[in-house]
Amino acid sequence: MEALLKLVQTVNLYLSDYILIVLLVGCGLYFTVRTRFIQIRCFGEGWKRLFSNFSLRGGKNKSGMSSFQALATAIAAQVGTGNIVGACGAILIGGPGAIFWMWIIAFFGMATVYAEAVLAQKTRIVDEDGTVRGGPVYYIKTAFKGKFGTFLAGFFSVAIILALGFMGAMVQSNSISAACHTAFGIPTWVTGLVIAALSAFIFIGGVQRIASVTEKIVPIMAILYFVGGIIVLVARAQYIPETVGMIFKYAFAPQSIIGGGLGYALKTAISQGAKRGLFSNEAGMGSTPHAHAMANVKDPHEQGVVAMIGVFIDTFIVLTITALTVISVLYAGGGPLAAGAAEGIDKTNMAQLAFSGVFGAGIGNAFVAICLLFFAYSTIIGWNLFGRINMTYLFGKKSGMIYSVIAIAFVFLGSLLSNDLVWELTDMFNQLMVIPNVIALFALGGMVAAVAKNHKKNNPLE
Repeated sequence: MEALLKLVQTVNLYLSDYILIVLLVGCGLYFTVRTRFIQIRCFGEGWKRLFSNFSLRGGKNKSGMSSFQALATAIAAQVGTGNIVGACGAILIGGPGAIFWMWIIAFFGMATVYAEAVLAQKTRIVDEDGTVRGGPVYYIKTAFKGKFGTFLAGFFSVAIILALGFMGAMVQSNSISAACHTAFGIPTWVTGLVIAALSAFIFIGGVQRIASVTEKIVPIMAILYFVGGIIVLVARAQYIPETVGMIFKYAFAPQSIIGGGLGYALKTAISQGAKRGLFSNEAGMGSTPHAHAMANVKDPHEQGVVAMIGVFIDTFIVLTITALTVISVLYAGGGPLAAGAAEGIDKTNMAQLAFSGVFGAGIGNAFVAICLLFFAYSTIIGWNLFGRINMTYLFGKKSGMIYSVIAIAFVFLGSLLSNDLVWELTDMFNQLMVIPNVIALFALGGMVAAVAKNHKKNNPLE
């Protein structure tokens, strides 16, 4: 296990420090320019479309999902342990400045996810029985015909099945189990068993049950966490200026808090921001287009602008609440991490320590555990759907149930395994997914630009 951990860490080092940063930032910049800053021009339209479709009881569709159900499913996948444990890990390793780089990744990622949603809509397939099939494998094969396209699509499918359906499920259940053990003393295997049973109930219900659950659980969990975070920030109001200042200061001078030379420290802060930013908002990773492909909309642009709001909610609201809470309690005002790492504090308990600093240990631990349960469980649901779509792409519809059974086993297994190894394996497969997805996005940039250019004619809301 130790040897495997070191090997995976080495692979991740090169992927996150070099390849990932170039691909994600490059793709975000490319689509920001090609769409003429779509994330700014159409930001208001995205919110209008979101609220015009908002419903906690959207009902069943004959095929696909409503636009809001598709967004809720995408956010369910986006808002998970990455927003709590992942953000804490980025701060602990890369310093508070890592959050600044996560914001940068998210800003450009809004243009990237617009492109992903548009292409998912443009290339989706609706079968005679109403089943909607869409996602990166379909626009990858649109971009590249022949064996090369088939290879890239197959590579992506295998990576996403391992990254989300199997390894990703382990990360989520691992974090839930650890939080519940800290808060309530529940054995990790017991929590893992319960989560596996609940997951099985949703998996068997298929797309319509997933849509029905996510449209209800996502708004509730986001509001609950947001309100709790605001209470902490009000209590620590005197430290908010220092907290914000630390994010910007250590974005460009992180060596004073994480050690090492400026070059090493800056690379660490940026790479942590990029890596955890990807795991958090998933823009460019190729996961959320599976949900956006199922949205029943008149124009691909409509779902593209709604998809941007998903990234904004994930990073600029939910993740930022985590960051401000943790930094204001554990760093600002001479907190225990003000001088660097402190014994007994790691990424799995940072959020609980931060909320406990205001609510008290019992309530703080319980609050984070409950929020993490909602976040991670909804992510398991969304990720299973995305993996299942790719499983059926590779092996046909009959393989879907076999895949779900294996995924349930991984959910339980995740509650028992080493947290570091689980996170590193998930990071590796997440990052491998990016490569074929981004290559196809670049290849189809003209198609995305055409949709963005013509949206005024097709969009009465702007």
